[in-house]
Amino acid sequence: MNKAFVKESDDDEEEAPESQIPAGTKNYMTVRGHAQIRAEFEHLVKVERPAIVQVVSWAAGNGDRSENGDYIYGKKRLREIDRRIRFLSKRLESAVIVDPADQRNCDQVFFAATVTVCDADGTEETYQIVGIDEANAQEGRISWISPLARALLKAREGDTVRFDSPGGLREIDIIEVRYE
Repeated sequence: MNKAFVKESDDDEEEAPESQIPAGTKNYMTVRGHAQIRAEFEHLVKVERPAIVQVVSWAAGNGDRSENGDYIYGKKRLREIDRRIRFLSKRLESAVIVDPADQRNCDQVFFAATVTVCDADGTEETYQIVGIDEANAQEGRISWISPLARALLKAREGDTVRFDSPGGLREIDIIEVRYE
């Protein structure tokens, strides 16, 4: 099929809104998060991309490319990998790595702190404040730009903080602050 009839673009797609770094701020990352992103980058560059390039090269040698599924899928996958590599390299270049072990003021909540909180129901939960790219709510890692993390920043053990959650205004007590 002629490319004129296929909606296909080699341009960079926009980042998802939740993964964008707020203007005028730094791209903070924990040591662990930086290592994970570096590992994904290395895997894409050294393992996945060369394997796909080999498949595309083989498929291109088979002749007619217009109906060659390996070639078409391979080229599409190659564009996805290249897009992800560009995204990760930009994130790694702009990263400001924060090691929780280097924190001097351990009684106050800052980036990379692990905080145990208790809500009005008496339910205790533990969160670690991490970078945008390493946030995972199921594992208790929340982005430093989230409403909860912003409310917790600079608070101390024993403080009560209020923040606007999707369920409305909430109030929680800080039970413990630690840096691991």
